[in-house]
Amino acid sequence: MVNEHHSENSILKQNRWLFWMCFISLITTAFFFAVRAQIIGAIGSEFGLSETEKGWLMGAGMWPFALGIIGFSLIVDRIGYKTGLVFAFFCHVTATVMILAGPNFWWLFFGNLIVAVGNGTVEAVINPAVAALFPKAKTKWLNILHAGWAGGILLGSLISLAMSRDGIVGRNFAGGLDWRWTFGIILVPAFIYGAMLIRSKFPVSERVKAGIPYKDMLREMGIIGFAIVILMFTREIMNILANMTPVFQGWTDSAMLGVAFLITLVALIPLGVYIRSFGRGLFIILVLLMFPLATTELGTDTWIKELMNPVMKSNFSLSGGWVLVYSSLVMMILRFNVGPIVRRIGPLGLMAGSSFAAAIGLVFISNAHGVWIILAATVYAVGQTFFWPTMLGIVAERFPKGGAMTMNSISGIGMLGVGILGAPLLGLIQDKNVDHELLTRDPVVHEQVITAEKQSIYGHYPALDPEKKNMLGETDRALVQKVEDGSKRYAMTVVALVPLVMALCFTLLIFWFRKQGGYKPVELAAGKG
Repeated sequence: MVNEHHSENSILKQNRWLFWMCFISLITTAFFFAVRAQIIGAIGSEFGLSETEKGWLMGAGMWPFALGIIGFSLIVDRIGYKTGLVFAFFCHVTATVMILAGPNFWWLFFGNLIVAVGNGTVEAVINPAVAALFPKAKTKWLNILHAGWAGGILLGSLISLAMSRDGIVGRNFAGGLDWRWTFGIILVPAFIYGAMLIRSKFPVSERVKAGIPYKDMLREMGIIGFAIVILMFTREIMNILANMTPVFQGWTDSAMLGVAFLITLVALIPLGVYIRSFGRGLFIILVLLMFPLATTELGTDTWIKELMNPVMKSNFSLSGGWVLVYSSLVMMILRFNVGPIVRRIGPLGLMAGSSFAAAIGLVFISNAHGVWIILAATVYAVGQTFFWPTMLGIVAERFPKGGAMTMNSISGIGMLGVGILGAPLLGLIQDKNVDHELLTRDPVVHEQVITAEKQSIYGHYPALDPEKKNMLGETDRALVQKVEDGSKRYAMTVVALVPLVMALCFTLLIFWFRKQGGYKPVELAAGKG
């Protein structure tokens, strides 16, 4: 009896150690996002980068995340969670050294790319690992785990702001500290979780413990799930090649999408023969819901911060970067305290309520002025807090046979979806509203600046030419700027429809589950696959 009690205490202690190591590894990935966002201007100035080149750097830190998280999901159960995190650790350290010592743009680019692969690998490991550590409370602990993301953004932003020209440390130096000092701070959490890895012993995943065959894991996603992943990833790679190489340059979006469809069909033939499954219906629904979820959470984030910047400076004489600190603090506190909320309303109720709150917050932001916009951002932050980790929790609870594959594919699809579909849609709403408003207010100015006919995945659209705008007189230029600012607010109102659709879908799922006897996590019995 004493030995059993001692064994239980040892397991509990080891589980806590593993959880906090996963937590710190996620803080490391968040540090990269927060710090890079704060110093990208300094990097651009030093290396003489154009806005497009800075965009490439930011993009290189995003799309390989999907490659890392989905790719490693296929093998992580075979190589082990510990091996996956060791690989992520070497990615983080190698990439940081490359960026700190990089003599040119390409060192920075490939450093960011390696970081993103490492970040994706971290999530490919920690999501299923935490689900395996806490099989009776997956949604709760995945939310607490992802408080590490908010905490990393919070700490990274605070450190970056403190070391900038206007910060506490940077104030003592002409123009602030060199950006390398700020970026180098990333190595601190990286080496902490790297050191913790030495004595870590991970459990096997639920799928492996239950003896579920590898093929059955793939069958949970099915042909439809894999088709979405392959199509999105192929389309993103083609877009990157079109921007950075002569390959696909000059191609229309429709033509590239057609080729992506063809590549997807070819890839699906052997996969379909092997798994012989279209996938679970509910999982496909959740995959499709990930597109509006990612658009709501990630796609609108940048615009909200842009709206905050003039408000923060005029009302509080503070950088707009402090808004990121504030929203991250709200998110971290709420995620740490998600347990009672989930117990009361369940994961689906939490998603429906969060969707309503996000919609209200977006409408509030689009109409608020002065300090009221901070309150509006608070409402929106509360809405978006639980989106990502709760979706992971639902997938983990309902599809344990899918293991790492179903959980991590949801995240990868979300990241790809916001880049391919979400962000272009938000931009298209702005461009079309600018075109309409200028034509209504001043047709002469409209004719002078709306001269660029561009094409996106949604087709052709009229776009404002920035060079023509800069050639206008002061009064006309002010009018155009006012219309552009108003279009950002208008876009927020339109995009509020996206979380409203999500709220409706999750509400329908709640009623559907009630007819099935209620929402219940699916449990796997050990050795009974």
